Amino acid sequence: MKVAVVDESAARASIIVEGLAELAGCELFVLTDRRGLLSEIEKIAPDIVLIDLGNPSRDVLEEYFVVSRALARPIAMFVDESDDDAIAASIDAGVSAYVVDGLSANRIRPLLDLAVRRFNAFARLQTDLAEAKGKLAERDTVDRAKRILMDSKKVTEPEAYGELRRKAMSSNKRIFEIAEAVVTAHELMGGAE
Repeated sequence: MKVAVVDESAARASIIVEGLAELAGCELFVLTDRRGLLSEIEKIAPDIVLIDLGNPSRDVLEEYFVVSRALARPIAMFVDESDDDAIAASIDAGVSAYVVDGLSANRIRPLLDLAVRRFNAFARLQTDLAEAKGKLAERDTVDRAKRILMDSKKVTEPEAYGELRRKAMSSNKRIFEIAEAVVTAHELMGGAE
């Protein structure tokens, strides 16, 4: 597992490195410079990113939130102090674990596990949501195609659906693909719903 440790303070970063020292098969990369951070992290392609900010200013927090939004991987962020706005912003930015005053070597491994699990759970939710949205969009297209057929051929809804289904079966395509073709053809012919 590749772990990127981001901390401008080498002393603080050593606490994280110490906490991960016993983790078998762990390749650690310590980044201490904020300039070009996103490109450096992308070059490393870590499995998880641990960011220790100590007591960051609002601007520094926002800078790291931009980085976390751009990375599609688990991120654990350690800060000494925080407020509700910073916590909410970190969640919006995709930070998997936002740890206030919790940087000690013995806590690093459980927090790493937590960040990975939360990231994976959130990724599953996003996948499920995208799938549901896709199905709804397909359903909407099929409904539009049925309305077009009902209006143009003066048939009932079951008859319109049956026609879409027959065409899908005869052409070895999904009903959605046929419906999409009907809607596209209707739009090309200048039809309006």
